[in-house]
Amino acid sequence: MRARLFVVILLAAIGLSAQSCNPFSPKLDDGPSVSSFGDPRTIDGYFKAFRYAYQFKDTTFYASLLASDFTFSYRNYDRGLDLGWGRDEEVRATGGLFQSSESLNLLWGNVLDSSGTATTFDITRTYSLDVTYNAADIQHVDGRAIFHLIRDAPGTPWRAERWRDESNL
Repeated sequence: MRARLFVVILLAAIGLSAQSCNPFSPKLDDGPSVSSFGDPRTIDGYFKAFRYAYQFKDTTFYASLLASDFTFSYRNYDRGLDLGWGRDEEVRATGGLFQSSESLNLLWGNVLDSSGTATTFDITRTYSLDVTYNAADIQHVDGRAIFHLIRDAPGTPWRAERWRDESNL
């Protein structure tokens, strides 16, 4: 009886190893699930992915949503000037925000205007952002974001080439 039990266990182990089914070493995923984190091949998915990058403070994923010639611009009301910067400074600035905050809650609001083709798309939408530095320091920002999105070909991911921020900062 004992020999028979040993053979059954041995055959089961061989069968499991032949299938490469190890519950302690699951198959590595190819990346974030597009359904969970947004699929930047669609406009809606791009904004879900952008929100994911903020929510999880993922600088690498955030950088993948920006074109190589990306520019960010905003109005500095104190100085009465329009200011901006390029992709590298944007990734550094956003990385600094990610590191210095406890949490970020970005909510995309209504689309105010949109138009485009299969490879370029302009969209203006409202947003709300809560930046929690600590329990006593929570900053709230409301604004409009004007994006110019591009992609190489239909079916490839959208990337922001320009982002103009119009917020209450």
